[in-house]
Amino acid sequence: MESLKPLLEPVAESGLAMLIGLLIGAFFMILFGYNPVVAYTALFTGAFGNLTGIFETLAFATPLMLTAITFAIGVKGGLFNIGAEGQVYLGALGAVMAGALITLPPGLHAILATLFAMVMGALWALTPAILKIWRGVHEVVSTIMFNWMAFYFTIYLIVYYLAEPGRAERSLPVLPSSRYPILWHGSSFTAVFFVAVIFCIAVYFFLWNTKLGYEIRLMGSNPDAAKYAGVSPWRTTVVNFLIGGLAAGMAGASQILGRPPAWSLYATLGNVVGYGFDGIGVALIGRNHPLGIILAAIFFGGLENGGRYMEYQAGVDSEMVRAINGIIVLALSIPEILKLIRKFMKKRGV
Repeated sequence: MESLKPLLEPVAESGLAMLIGLLIGAFFMILFGYNPVVAYTALFTGAFGNLTGIFETLAFATPLMLTAITFAIGVKGGLFNIGAEGQVYLGALGAVMAGALITLPPGLHAILATLFAMVMGALWALTPAILKIWRGVHEVVSTIMFNWMAFYFTIYLIVYYLAEPGRAERSLPVLPSSRYPILWHGSSFTAVFFVAVIFCIAVYFFLWNTKLGYEIRLMGSNPDAAKYAGVSPWRTTVVNFLIGGLAAGMAGASQILGRPPAWSLYATLGNVVGYGFDGIGVALIGRNHPLGIILAAIFFGGLENGGRYMEYQAGVDSEMVRAINGIIVLALSIPEILKLIRKFMKKRGV
């Protein structure tokens, strides 16, 4: 029983936090005249009540697990990388460019478009890494700036160079040869989900089974010991940002190459905006562990998918749905937030 304590303790903490979040959400629903039992029933049956709902939930979870990896690997390396939002935009842009403008056989085209999108995300992440190493610019400042630059840069290219003729509100759709196959009729679930899961598992093996992964974790847990042991700060920082950029770039590609029916990027970026920031919450719920993040993303995807049923079936306003989801996510994130605060204060000697 003692050997299971490290596993059972976080599960118990998360269960208690989730219960508290649901109770607080129920309190606010009662306060504003909604029936919490009807609303929560609609939420969970819509998200997990049948196979179509489950597969749609997995489709919602796909980009979240990848942007969560971007934040989580940053935390493992002692960085606060919040640049996934901008890197998602560049990944989506890259998917449009490679998927719509290049002609290749099916399968090969999807692979190339995905890799191109991932490289676009990684290149966008490289400059904040260089600024941190070269000039000591804090990654929070630089990544926020790069998020905004990516936002307007992507919109500019979509509106003026990649818009679909006669449909100025969106980009050119990617060619069918570059699209991931739909695996469940009636949902937007495609094979890109499994690609994202494999990527998360690969990050887990990288962090816990390679020398460089160990150095990244050592740099995050004890930078002084890492430097004393000969770990190169610039190398771990660059690798950390590049892996994060690859993950976020794939998240952007997943919404273009693997999410019907549009298969394109909206000029407002409406089908990709917010995934980078939502990934932070997913990472905190998943305790910044690649495998925990997969489960946390599915839960978060369930909240997003089931939230629509709260509107349709329980009559809960969309603003209240988002507020309830936010309360639940915040409650689940608190244990990891407290852990990060304690870690920060310990580093500062407080």
